[in-house]
Amino acid sequence: MKRQLSRKSRAVSRRDLFCVGGVTAAAGALSSFPAVAAPGRTEPPPDVYTRLGVRPFINCTATLTINGGSRMLPEVIEAIEQASHYHVDLDELMEGAGKRLAELLKVEWAIVTSGAAAALSHATVACIAGTDPEKMKQVPDLTGLKNEVVVPKSSQNEYFHAVRATGVRMIEVDSEEELRSALGPQTAMVIVLGTRWDKPRLSLAEVAPIAKAAGVPVLVDGAADYLIVPNPYIAEGADLVAYSGGKITRGPQSAGLLIGREDLVRAAFANSAPHHAFGRMMKVGKEEIVGMVTAVEVWFSQRNIESEYKLWEGWYDHISAKIQSVDGVSTRVRGPGRGSPFPSLSVEWDLSRIGLTAGEIGQKLLGGNPRIKAHASGDGNSLLIRPAAMKPEEYKQVADRLLEIFRNAPKPRDHSPAPPAGDVSGRWDVEVKFVRGEASHLLFLEARGNEIHGTHIGTRQRTDLKGSIDGDKVRLRGMMPFQGTRVAYDFEGTLSGDRMSGKLGLDEYPSATWTAVRRSA
Repeated sequence: MKRQLSRKSRAVSRRDLFCVGGVTAAAGALSSFPAVAAPGRTEPPPDVYTRLGVRPFINCTATLTINGGSRMLPEVIEAIEQASHYHVDLDELMEGAGKRLAELLKVEWAIVTSGAAAALSHATVACIAGTDPEKMKQVPDLTGLKNEVVVPKSSQNEYFHAVRATGVRMIEVDSEEELRSALGPQTAMVIVLGTRWDKPRLSLAEVAPIAKAAGVPVLVDGAADYLIVPNPYIAEGADLVAYSGGKITRGPQSAGLLIGREDLVRAAFANSAPHHAFGRMMKVGKEEIVGMVTAVEVWFSQRNIESEYKLWEGWYDHISAKIQSVDGVSTRVRGPGRGSPFPSLSVEWDLSRIGLTAGEIGQKLLGGNPRIKAHASGDGNSLLIRPAAMKPEEYKQVADRLLEIFRNAPKPRDHSPAPPAGDVSGRWDVEVKFVRGEASHLLFLEARGNEIHGTHIGTRQRTDLKGSIDGDKVRLRGMMPFQGTRVAYDFEGTLSGDRMSGKLGLDEYPSATWTAVRRSA
C-alpha cells in the first residue's frame, strides 16, 4: 500500500515544536502547565455510562460522531483536566492558540471551533459579513449581502447543512463552464470537499484558479483528513480549510480547526462565540481549545501515521487469520479514501454457506459481551472494520467474537418469498406520523409477482422506490433527494385488503409510523 505521509514530509521537527512557547503561555493564567502532559493514567471503569443504563462498546467504526468519534489522546485528556481548573479571557486564549497553531501548521492563522461543521458555518459568515458589526448582526437575514455559495456536484454532502444554515443559497455546478457562469456579485464563496485520495469531477485544482480570478474565496471541508505541513489544500489554492478535532487527530470530540488566510480566519472567530453574532450558539470552551492545541502538538512531536497504519494492518492480519479458517469467509484490506484516511478491513462471507446477513451479525456483535460496534447492517454479506478508535488488544476480542459467530452461524435458509396476499398496484394515500408532526405522502406502485416498483412523493420531493411483498409483509425503500443529499425512507408494513400500515425507518432520524389507503380511481 502506498503510504501518504512520512516524518520528513511534515517539515516540522521536534526542535521546531518546542522552540516557541505553547498556547498556555500566551493565555497567561495557564503558563505553568506543560504543552504536552505526561499520560500517567489508568483507564477508569465506565460507571459514568453504566449508571445511566448505557453499555459502552468496542468501536470498530473509527471516527463516526454518533459512536463517540475517535479516542482522545491521554495528553489531551490531561490538558483538558488541567485547563478546567483555571479561568482565562477567551479572546486572549484564542489569540494564543491561533499563534501556536499557525506556527505548527505553517499557515497564516488558525482557530479552534466546536467541530468541523462549526468551522464551515463560521467560514461562510466570514465571507459574507467580514467583521462589519452591522452585517454580522444581520446574518442570517442576507438582504443586501452576498447570499450564494457555489459547490461542485461531486462535493455535495449532508454536512453542508452547516453552510446552508447561514441563509445562503447553494448553487450546484458540474463543469468549469458552469462554475464560471455561477460566480457573480452575489457569490460569497466556493466550497469543495477534501479529496486527497480521489480524483472527482471538478476538483480543487480545477476550481481554485477560476474562483481566484473572480475574487471569490475557496473553503475546503477536510474534516476527516489528517494534518500535513505544508498544507496540500492551501498549496492547491484554498483560502480556508476546516478539520475535525475528534477524528484522526484524536483531539476533543467537540473541537475542530479552521486554518488559512488570516483576515478570513480572524473574521470567522469574530462571528463565533463568545461574540454575539451568528456563531454564538457554536461555543467552544477553554478546555476544548487547550485540548485541541495539545492534540496538534502531539501529532507533530510523537505520532507517525505510517507506524499507525502498520499497527492496524497487523490487527487485520490477526483477525483475517482467525475468521478465514471458517469456510466461506474472506477478507481484504482497503486503502485510504475520502472520509477514511487509513486502511480498513472488509469482511465478506458466502450467504450460501453462512446463513446470516450483515444486519444479523451486527446485532450479534452488539448483543455480546463485550459489545462490538462495526459497519454491519442491512441484508448484505459484508461488514467493514475501521481501526482509528480501537484500543490496543481489542482487535483480539473482535477476532474471537467474529470467529464464534461465523462458526455457529445457522445453515442458509430458504429465502423464497410466499405468494403475495394481494396486488398492491395502484395509488396509495399515505399518512405519516413522526415523533413530532405529521405529513401526507403518495405512493404509486406496480407489482410484478413479489417485486414492487414505483414512485414516492413526499412533502417536497419525489423519488423512485422498489421493494417486495412476502405474503402480506410489504417492504419498500427509496432515497429522497434534497439539496444534493438524500434521505432514506424504509417502509415496512402489513397489507390488509386496501390498507397497509407499519413502521417507517428514516436512517439516523427517529422512526415514524405510516398508514396507506388505496385510492379506487
